[in-house]
Amino acid sequence: MVKIILLLFINFLINITSDNFYKKNDKISLLVFYETQGFVHEEAIREGKIMMSKIGNQKNYNIIFADNSDLFDGTYLDKVDVIIFLCTTLDVLDEKEEKAMKKFIRNGGGFIGIHSATDTEYEWEWYGKLVGAYFMNHPDIQKATIITEKESHFLTDHLKDSWSIKDEWYNFKDFNPDINVLLSLDETSYEGGENGEYHPISWYHEFDGGRSFYTGLGHVGETYNDPRFVKMINKAILYTSGLVTK
Repeated sequence: MVKIILLLFINFLINITSDNFYKKNDKISLLVFYETQGFVHEEAIREGKIMMSKIGNQKNYNIIFADNSDLFDGTYLDKVDVIIFLCTTLDVLDEKEEKAMKKFIRNGGGFIGIHSATDTEYEWEWYGKLVGAYFMNHPDIQKATIITEKESHFLTDHLKDSWSIKDEWYNFKDFNPDINVLLSLDETSYEGGENGEYHPISWYHEFDGGRSFYTGLGHVGETYNDPRFVKMINKAILYTSGLVTK
């Protein structure tokens, strides 16, 4: 009798744990995806995972970390609110997984791309529009001045109108014309900028039924400990999950 009660109790705990871990409606669930088929941002991925773990603990989010695309199927993604591409590179999803992600976004899912998320899936036009642009090249790591284009927007209202930080500054191509620019680079403040007066470095937009946010910051590990960046990612989670619709 004791064994039966113990087994029932263990089964109850398993079910409770499973529900808390996977139910989409209980709390925000995040899939942090960092597969790479090109350059591996080891420091950035390590620090990004630490940052996301801290955010998850502070906000009581469900977070799954994945370095491969096995979880990109309809069954699993139905339990996720936001997919975060943390420094992914090149071709990381096969055709079936691409369809699953497209369905996820069309069902109202959220997407956050960090740094080399724009150096990903060059042959998939839909993804390029989702992330908002593609990586072209970059100069050496250096400090640059960032202009806050939308000072009163929820995502960036904690930032000064002009501020500086050291990182690796991407030049982009194939911008989605529908992106809403949050932060731009002042190319006169550093060497190697090639986008001219229109050089977005962080943006957001609604796309194909879902919400997308991207930031080019995040090559340097220290960025993931910068309170300004951490707060922006926190807000991006709320925006892309649909809890804040501004």
